[in-house]
Amino acid sequence: MMMDDDMENGSLGPFQDQPRTFPNMRSKPYVPLVFRVLMGINVRVLFVLCLLGLAVIFYIGASTSRIIVFVFSICIITFVFSVYLSKWVLAKDEGPPEMAQISDAIRDGAEGFFRTQYGTISKMACLLALVIFSIYLFRSTTPQQESSGIGRATSAYITVAAFLLGALCSGVAGYVGMWVSVRANVRVASAARRSAREALQVAVRAGGFSAIVVVGMAVIGIAILYSTFYVWLGVDSPGSMKVTDLPLLLVGYGFGASFVALFAQLGGGIYTKAADVGADLVGKVEQGIPEDDPRNPAVIADLVGDNVGDCAARGADLFESIAAEIISAMILGGTMAQRCKIEDPSGFILFPLVVHSFDLVVSSVGILSIRSTRDSSVKVPMEDPMAILQKGYSVTIVLAVLTFGVSTRWLLYTEQAPSAWLNFALCGLVGIITAYVFVWITKYYTDYKHEPVRTLALASSTGHGTNIIAGVSLGLESTALPVLVISVSIVSAYWLGQTSGLVDETGNPTGGLFGTAVATMGMLSTAAYVLTMDMFGPIADNAGGIVEMSQQPESVREITDVLDAVGNTTKATTKGFAIGSAALASFLLFSAYMDEVAAFAHEPFKQVDIAIPEVFIGGLLGSMLIFLFSGWACSAVGRTAQEVVNEVRRQFIERPGIMEYKVKPDYGRCVAIVASASLREMIKPGALAIISPIMLGFMFRILGHYTGHPLLGAKVVAAMLMFATVSGILMALFLNTAGGAWDNAKKFIETGALGGKGSDTHKAAVTGDTVGDPFKDTAGPSIHVLIKMLATITLVMAPIFL
Repeated sequence: MMMDDDMENGSLGPFQDQPRTFPNMRSKPYVPLVFRVLMGINVRVLFVLCLLGLAVIFYIGASTSRIIVFVFSICIITFVFSVYLSKWVLAKDEGPPEMAQISDAIRDGAEGFFRTQYGTISKMACLLALVIFSIYLFRSTTPQQESSGIGRATSAYITVAAFLLGALCSGVAGYVGMWVSVRANVRVASAARRSAREALQVAVRAGGFSAIVVVGMAVIGIAILYSTFYVWLGVDSPGSMKVTDLPLLLVGYGFGASFVALFAQLGGGIYTKAADVGADLVGKVEQGIPEDDPRNPAVIADLVGDNVGDCAARGADLFESIAAEIISAMILGGTMAQRCKIEDPSGFILFPLVVHSFDLVVSSVGILSIRSTRDSSVKVPMEDPMAILQKGYSVTIVLAVLTFGVSTRWLLYTEQAPSAWLNFALCGLVGIITAYVFVWITKYYTDYKHEPVRTLALASSTGHGTNIIAGVSLGLESTALPVLVISVSIVSAYWLGQTSGLVDETGNPTGGLFGTAVATMGMLSTAAYVLTMDMFGPIADNAGGIVEMSQQPESVREITDVLDAVGNTTKATTKGFAIGSAALASFLLFSAYMDEVAAFAHEPFKQVDIAIPEVFIGGLLGSMLIFLFSGWACSAVGRTAQEVVNEVRRQFIERPGIMEYKVKPDYGRCVAIVASASLREMIKPGALAIISPIMLGFMFRILGHYTGHPLLGAKVVAAMLMFATVSGILMALFLNTAGGAWDNAKKFIETGALGGKGSDTHKAAVTGDTVGDPFKDTAGPSIHVLIKMLATITLVMAPIFL
């Protein structure tokens, strides 16, 4: 290349004046096999196939319920809207050639890692599917399955098919999240050269495309699975399964989604934070160069990590959250309708699908409410991006309240309790308020406009140690308010459900658990917009890196810095949102687990007595699991970061010309290190999460068999699930908030406060940020996925505990 010839001839000028070329991590862009096959089909043939597919889907939906047809229609319309968003974003220019070259390097690295990571995950998923199939072939059946003629083999095929479909859809959701981020980052960077508002709009619409596809896939996937089983099994026909029992067949879908989300979050989190820590410790602290400086050998790996950790993993994470919540709510709705002898229970069962269909609509309106100025050439004062995003969120919340009320009146009205729908509408309002309060609390503790983060930044002025102490104490304190909010919301929703007027045959109120389920649906009724705000963060972060590496003017970097700081806050708020929804969803799944055990055991299973020593031990092991998992996740980041630090130091020593822009760093070496290490390191904590509940339940089942306690295994697993959920919520809140606060304390100092960049205060803040990196982007997000996966795996594996 020209650049190499110049180096050999000794005529290399300043690095800024040279054509900037960046190495591709792959020889050609990676496209998944499914998309390659579709791209190879003639356009007309593909169009006809799509029409036939839609016709089949709508035929199955019409054979099931008009509600399913409504859900299909909304999902398809919003998919069309997402195509519009993607075309709008991709129509934006990529800026000068050096920006496009950096973006290509990031894209190739991200897609290469995605292919390898998901190849590994798919192999593990197939192996686990065989295990599930074997267990279901030899397990006992429930009375409902026996009466409907569903044998062990049919049940095994259904569960495995649902598991694999959930895993596939979760993987596609992750790919969509990454696909848009690696193409939007350079367009946001280019838009920042013109105006902050335009850059904000591009980032939001790119995140909105991913969010709508993820939520839409979760909804339509469950709807297709439900309607297919309904038609195939002849549900509600004489001698067949009742519609109230059908949602239990969907549990495998949630487990598949959780399985992929956990490994995606672990692998992506280790990748992104190991690269980030290595780049910061050597680049900022030791060499004193800015963040995302092109002289840092780990900078490309860091930018790739934003996409595979924050975008791909978060897409799979929220997909799993919505799937688990929908399925658990459908199970509880069917159970309650059966106990109350409601004539048409389909409204109570399909209510979650309708709520999330409306979520797609109201979130789309919220995304469109964020617009740029008509004339980008007119320089206007820079608005606070967080305030603009909050306005969009407020619009979404107001519309969500209205559509939620319409949904409850339409689907939850019953002659047995004419005012029950109003109580459930209030349960939804409790959930929506809970979501808003969660976002506000997390914003208060992680935004540098508020006192906690500024106090943390001030602690950095007295050294590294005081920064760490202040950050840990802030994280511990931040757990109090969210727990109080969750507690109030659960009690309020349960009470509203109990007083709805719905009673069973003996006259006992039965709507309490379903009221909690409705509150969870209310909390997630704006999930698409919340995921949009989450995706906005890594896209803005990548845009800032591209601006810095391509040596753009300082005014452009100032815009991306502000967007990046806001992105850190939105990422933290959405993590808090995810934790809150995980707590409520786990509570629902725990109730479904107890119902499942009762069905298989042919006896009531309504409470767990922790005064029994074995049951208490199960709870203790559940809490231990959270801490051990967190420790392994953080240590994985630490070990991988050490490899990156050593590599970056080696390059600075062996290539002294890097600092003078005379020699270009070997970016590909750092990418290779973190890619291989993250895939290796994600196995151990992931295996711990899957094997622990199965082994624990099976061991205590054997013990119970010999001691005359046939339900001992199920009780021990229930205790493990309860304690793990409680410990996991607190741990995740602590890790996410502390990590986000450390990050934004550093950002606050980089605005010029307390000495600004390069000062001793800044170096102390960078240390705090590196400590918080594995907290907020690896262990913390993985824990709330772990909580829900434990709940789904115990539900799927319940027969082996008896």
